[in-house]
Amino acid sequence: MIDEALFRALVTAAAGTISAHAEELTALDSAIGDGDHGHNMRRGVEAVLSDLESIAVKPLPEALKAIGTKLVMTVGGASGPLYGTLFLTLGKELANAPPASADLAGAMAKAVDAVAARGKSELGQKTMLDVLYPVADALNANRSGAEIAAIAAAAAEATRNVKAIRGRASFLGERSVGHVDPGARSSALIVEAVAGALQ
Repeated sequence: MIDEALFRALVTAAAGTISAHAEELTALDSAIGDGDHGHNMRRGVEAVLSDLESIAVKPLPEALKAIGTKLVMTVGGASGPLYGTLFLTLGKELANAPPASADLAGAMAKAVDAVAARGKSELGQKTMLDVLYPVADALNANRSGAEIAAIAAAAAEATRNVKAIRGRASFLGERSVGHVDPGARSSALIVEAVAGALQ
């Protein structure tokens, strides 16, 4: 069970990791996007942290929805609605069930599908979905936190060899090959931070 103290630790770990890697994410985005992903994500996680006192006391589903709403309002660009959709859907799916591992896996699968629908994208198109789908599959298979973190990191790195089909990078065509997708990288960083905080 995720109690208030653990929830605070998870959010703080994820936000701190994103802030620490903001320049890296912006550099990745400068190569194949519009160069603002790291700064936008840092603004979003800092906004979540600023409201953590009020968010953390909510029941877990409501807290997740509050994070999703905050990210939509503050991140901007394409990432805000996509990350917002992820957390909003997680909250909605967990609202009627205690977050046992099976509940979390099912909620994550539906949340990733919601992100795919929102972004009109799918697995293999050099987006954050290339990390989120393998993570959802790993949760469903009841893999350990360390295994899930490794899967996320490897999946993000694997986008380096993929041609972008969706998003701003798709305009580069073959020139997008050779660069890690910034959304995939930020997704992996969040997964790794959460997995690390759970250990």
